[in-house]
Amino acid sequence: MLKKSYPYYLANKPVAPNADLEVFDKFTGELATRVAMADAEAIDAAIGKAVEATEPMRALPSYRRQEILEHCVARFKERFEELAVTLCIEGGKPIKDSRGEVSRLIDTFKIAAEESVNIGGEVLSLDRSARAHGYSGMWKRVPIGPCSFISPFNFPLNLAAHKVAPALAVGCPFVLKPASLTPLGALIIGEILAETDLPEGAFSILPCKREGAGLFTTDERLKLLSFTGSPDVGWALKAQAGKKPVVLELGGNAACIVDEDADLEDACQRMIIGAFYQSGQSCIGVQRILVHEKVYGAFKEKFVAATRKLKMGNPRDEDTFVGPIISKAEADRMESWIKSAVANGATLLCGGNRQGNMIEATILENVPKSEPMYTEEFFGPACLLTQFSNFEDALKEVNDSKFGLQAGIFTRDIYKAHRAWDVLEVGGVVIGDVPSWRVDHMPYGGVKDSGVGREGIRYAIEDMTEMRLLILRTPPNAL
Repeated sequence: MLKKSYPYYLANKPVAPNADLEVFDKFTGELATRVAMADAEAIDAAIGKAVEATEPMRALPSYRRQEILEHCVARFKERFEELAVTLCIEGGKPIKDSRGEVSRLIDTFKIAAEESVNIGGEVLSLDRSARAHGYSGMWKRVPIGPCSFISPFNFPLNLAAHKVAPALAVGCPFVLKPASLTPLGALIIGEILAETDLPEGAFSILPCKREGAGLFTTDERLKLLSFTGSPDVGWALKAQAGKKPVVLELGGNAACIVDEDADLEDACQRMIIGAFYQSGQSCIGVQRILVHEKVYGAFKEKFVAATRKLKMGNPRDEDTFVGPIISKAEADRMESWIKSAVANGATLLCGGNRQGNMIEATILENVPKSEPMYTEEFFGPACLLTQFSNFEDALKEVNDSKFGLQAGIFTRDIYKAHRAWDVLEVGGVVIGDVPSWRVDHMPYGGVKDSGVGREGIRYAIEDMTEMRLLILRTPPNAL
């Protein structure tokens, strides 16, 4: 299904000066296709074209922006299975999860289409004192200008969509750097955008090497940087970004509490999804599970038994749940962290084995807090199980992390639910489900090392626009 090679997109047009980027099938390890790589000159040219497109993009009426987004929705639906299989090959994502991501891509563009005609403002009452008599005010939102987007490998369709779709909704030209390991999904989005009559320079999608990628961050012509990826890279980019606003969606080691009144069967099934879906390669995947001591034994038995039933293998098989890790280097790291935890006192309840770049769904018990399995983001199919006796202590343990993306709480006690919402240092608290639950219009983002700013179309639109105030004075003799 894949083409022999793919161009990049510079100022809305496909360009193929080379085919230097090799994209591998993450399960077989075989070369799947090749992609054109942009150099610093091409990136500079794309930014220049985005600047030229600033005014034409701002001039696009709302209904035209909506039509463009609706065109994308229609074409994504027509190419649904192609997008899913492409993602399965380039990302190693199990086919069911790949189809789920294509569905979310469609949802994200649909939401953006709805929001594109609802970007309003407000009339501002000014006559709070005698000196403001005769004055009235109002404000509106205007596009911030050319934007720079850097998207990650784990959701190459939908996390790119969370940058591209709101930019189109508000009328911001953009340059996008997709992850080199999984560039194909973004390039197919580019192929579909190229079918529209967007102003020249409205978009460029440019896989590139790190040597040229600095322009995505440092170029002062760009008015916003939105990055999704690892914390170390994200904070370094923020330090280099200069005066432009920066939105960072970074990592986590998300925790989930199972209280004594929880439905254990339901919690177990949701935890399987939260910890192991798409091989655990999600920043809000369940990593730390805290279970009340009264139900710990029963939950552990159910959870371990369910985990052992998960199939690991070819991601194109319909019943595969755990597929390959994105790279050998990442699989090596995960294997070493599991071995280190066990060597230093943790109990391996199930999994832990490796086949090539695949890691079995793994559960560890009582991992020391000094271990990277506890303190860092594992980003793979493994989670940690521990017990608690006091709910307040469990909340403190959730907060015992440098990350703060989302947390999940399984409880039927409304007061405990509100207490968790009040005290947990995270961007979102999910009651009755895992922290990896997300719909694409909600405000999504983290605190502490997990980032700054929020995604979700409406909230991204706020970042991609600036408030512009208008004051009207009515002179005393005007009427």
